[in-house]
Amino acid sequence: MSELAADGIPVAVTCRVLKLARQPYYRWLAAPVGARELERAHLANVLFDAHRDDPEFGHRLLADEAHRAGVRACDRTVWRICSEHGWWSAFGKKRTRTGKKAGPPAHDDLVLRQFRADGPNRLWLWDITEHGTSEGRLYLCAIKDVFSNRIVGYSISDRMTSQIAVDALVSAVQRRGDVAGCVVHSDRGSQFRSRKVARVLGRHDLLGSMGQVASAGDNAAMESFFSLLQKNVLNRRRWTTRDELRLAIIVWIERTYHRRRRQHRLGRLTPIEYETINTPQVALAA
Repeated sequence: MSELAADGIPVAVTCRVLKLARQPYYRWLAAPVGARELERAHLANVLFDAHRDDPEFGHRLLADEAHRAGVRACDRTVWRICSEHGWWSAFGKKRTRTGKKAGPPAHDDLVLRQFRADGPNRLWLWDITEHGTSEGRLYLCAIKDVFSNRIVGYSISDRMTSQIAVDALVSAVQRRGDVAGCVVHSDRGSQFRSRKVARVLGRHDLLGSMGQVASAGDNAAMESFFSLLQKNVLNRRRWTTRDELRLAIIVWIERTYHRRRRQHRLGRLTPIEYETINTPQVALAA
C-alpha cells in the first residue's frame, strides 16, 4: 500500500479494492510489531536459552524455566513455540517416518532376545548411533561383548555407510583374536546387510544374526549402551567440531566406561575387571 500511495494511488482506493479497513492498516503502519508479538518473541528467547542449557527438558519443564525467569505462559503456548522451532526434548523427540521399508534380513535371528553369554566372544551386539555438531553429523558404530559388556570394537565416521560397520567389525576381530563361531547380532539396517559386511563375517567364521523390523527389544542391550553415551557425553554440551566429539567419545569409552564405570550385572565390577577375573588370558591378550 505504501508503494502504491507513493505512486499516487490513494490508500482508500487500495483498501476498497482489497476489501480491507483503513484503521487497522494505519495502526499497523504506526506500530508494525505489536505488544503480543514482542511478548511472544521474548518468551521464545527465554525458551531457547532454557533448551540450550538443558536439551533434555520437554515443553512443560521449559515452561517452568520461563516462569522462574519471570515470563508467564500456558503449556499450550510453550508447546506451540517449541513445535514451530523444533525444540524437542533429547529423550522424547519422535522419529519421523521416511516411508522406507526395511530390507529382508541377511541372517536369521539366532539370539531371540536372550542376551546372555557364558564366555567372551560368544555373542556380540552392534548398532549405529549419530549426533550432530556444528560441522554436521557424526556416526558411531560400536560392538559390545554380552559376556562383559565391553565395547570390543568401534568405528567413528562422518558418513553412515557400510564401511563404518566393516571398520568396527575388523577392529573387534583384531582386538579379540580368535572369534570363530561368535554370533554377531544387529538390526536390519542396510549397513549390516551389505555384501562387504557379509564377506568379513565369512572370512572370520562369524555368525550373523538379525532381529525383527521395528522391534527395539531385539537389540535392547545395545541400545542401553547408547543411552548411557547420550546422557554422559553427547547431550552434555553443544559440539563445535567432529574431531572434538570423536575424541570425547573415545575417552569416555576407553577410560570411563571400560575402567571406571561399575555395573550391577557384573557384580559391581567394570568390564575390564570382570574379564580379568573371569578370563585372565583373554583380558591380557585384548
